[in-house]
Amino acid sequence: MKTYIEIVFLLLVSAFAKAQEIKSLDTIYANDQKNVALFFPEPIRQGITGNENFVFTYNREKEQYFGLLQAKPGKESNLLVINQNGSIFSYIVKYKERLEKLNYFISLASSIGNEKPLNADAKGQLEPSERIENRTYYYQKFSSYLLDRKQKIGRIKKRNEGVVLSIENIVFDKEELYFVIQIKNKSTLDYDLNFLNFSIQTRQKGKRKSLQRLYQEPLFTYNRPTKIAENETARLVYVMPKFSLSDDRRVILELIEKDGERNLKLKVSHKYINNPN
Repeated sequence: MKTYIEIVFLLLVSAFAKAQEIKSLDTIYANDQKNVALFFPEPIRQGITGNENFVFTYNREKEQYFGLLQAKPGKESNLLVINQNGSIFSYIVKYKERLEKLNYFISLASSIGNEKPLNADAKGQLEPSERIENRTYYYQKFSSYLLDRKQKIGRIKKRNEGVVLSIENIVFDKEELYFVIQIKNKSTLDYDLNFLNFSIQTRQKGKRKSLQRLYQEPLFTYNRPTKIAENETARLVYVMPKFSLSDDRRVILELIEKDGERNLKLKVSHKYINNPN
């Protein structure tokens, strides 16, 4: 006999399944021979499957970031997971005798919503301060997720006296571009960062060729250092509004040292901007 809590969660599973009919859900395959591991951006608070053919196990006493899925032959079902911060994740789960994938790393961007709706005014619109707070939280979590990844977009770097400035990745998500930046100090002196500027440079055509630069303020910066010790590496993220560039424009990333001359100017082609990960 099912408990009240189990019935409530089954109703939630059914409701979310109906809500997602318009938008197809990702499918996760499992069987009864191997464990399929799901790693989430926040610790798991609740997890439940739609029928008994599928079992999702996780630490119920001490919240952890991963859970294990197993399945028996039968009809497909769905999996509903709620993280510690209220983020909701929903997937179709199917039995498959031979598994091609045993580990799934779930990003915050794949969340279908939050169980705690944000406060809204009488017209159902979020207050400006609430929109900013929610957006900042998302930027922070997604930036942290990107720093944990090993994905790279290409070889984009500049060196000067033991200091190396590089862009590891450019990722498009929702309405923003995320620039994953690395500053490596291979010298024997600490590097005090004065500023790291982001600008778009346009090359004027014609007989009198000239360069015009327009500085851009990031929407959000994550993990930006003020000092990089000798033989240390700093990795940070700049979040910029989505944009694209014509072939006569490029991004300039300018790193300036405080009370020093180890300055770098990194040029990024429009091809990288227009084809992010």
